[in-house]
Amino acid sequence: MKYVSSSSDQTSPARSRLAGLDGIRGLAALFVVLHHSWLMSFPGFPAPVGPWWAAWLAYGHFAVVIFIVLSGFSLAVSPARNEWRINSLRRFAFRRAWRILPPYWPALLYSCIVAWTLVPQPGEGAPTLKSIVVHGLLLQDVFGSPSPNGAFWSIAVEAQLYLVFPLMLLIIRRWGASVMLSAVTLTVVLVGALAPIVRPVGELMRFTPQFAALFALGAVAAGIVVAADRWRALPWHWFSLAAAVPVALFIAIIGPEWTVKHFFWVDLSLGPAFGFLLAAVATGRPRSFVWLLDTRPVRSLGSFSYSLYLIHAPIVVSVHTLLIAPNTEPGVGQFLITLAVCVPLSVVAARLFAGVFELPFTRNRSVEALKQALLRRNNQPEQLAAAVPDSPAVTP
Repeated sequence: MKYVSSSSDQTSPARSRLAGLDGIRGLAALFVVLHHSWLMSFPGFPAPVGPWWAAWLAYGHFAVVIFIVLSGFSLAVSPARNEWRINSLRRFAFRRAWRILPPYWPALLYSCIVAWTLVPQPGEGAPTLKSIVVHGLLLQDVFGSPSPNGAFWSIAVEAQLYLVFPLMLLIIRRWGASVMLSAVTLTVVLVGALAPIVRPVGELMRFTPQFAALFALGAVAAGIVVAADRWRALPWHWFSLAAAVPVALFIAIIGPEWTVKHFFWVDLSLGPAFGFLLAAVATGRPRSFVWLLDTRPVRSLGSFSYSLYLIHAPIVVSVHTLLIAPNTEPGVGQFLITLAVCVPLSVVAARLFAGVFELPFTRNRSVEALKQALLRRNNQPEQLAAAVPDSPAVTP
């Protein structure tokens, strides 16, 4: 599950922040935690298992679809305000590495330790040295190795999309957003159509090429921030609902087994709904939904959603395998206990993790800024002590 992070390469945080985006990010990450709790409680996925009222939790993959569209959108907001330009490729690359690697590498180490000492991820062996190298270099979709964390696969995909993002912007500047989106989407559709019959093309499916089209869609949707009023006034939220309902009904009717086998096409079908949704939220509609997304708890969850995405899987797997499953009967009761224990534990652990490995890097966007923040923090107790006059000794 990519988790998607926000970006602001040319503008100040105050200007670039759009209400509601952090909330979407946080709820999507929470959905992934619920999905993995469901998977642990009802093995046999993608077979239709578990109670009917929890069937929607089988589709945690679609949270990654949201992350990818949102990633393209968030990264493109600042260039859209700057005539679709990135002022410095080196600065862009540094910002992306600064954003994703400081939490990712500690999460990789943590995941390996859990897999070595407690329990590996379902269907995976214990991580090897190759696992560390491959995952550390974000090449896990290129080279196979035992995965220490079931959520890491999407981080490599997103990092690779960063490499083509400047090219997407170049095409938008020269030929327009519709040309860029059409070119990327047609290429991806061609890959999907040829994959079953042309073996070399089929090898490309391991890179989830549909995410390139979704990422491009999010980037184009970011144009709403500089669009004319007549475009901003359109009912994007209703467009989103109209695009999502037919796909959702089809998924409900056809079931998870077919859907999982055809994620490529289903993801592409859902993309427009999420693109329209982001355009709606960026224009402040529907107001009640944007208000909910921007409430303090939801916005706060979004602020450390990347950490939640990175570290929740080892927590859910180890707690369920070692503590919950041996002491409960399989079924709904076990599932509810897993939710009650693993979800809050994952959220609390992620917030603590983020306080060390994520938030300092999002609040301080350079090495120098981080050093200054640490110096201020270290000097604060001395400054407070100097500001408070000595108190007289108190004897019992």
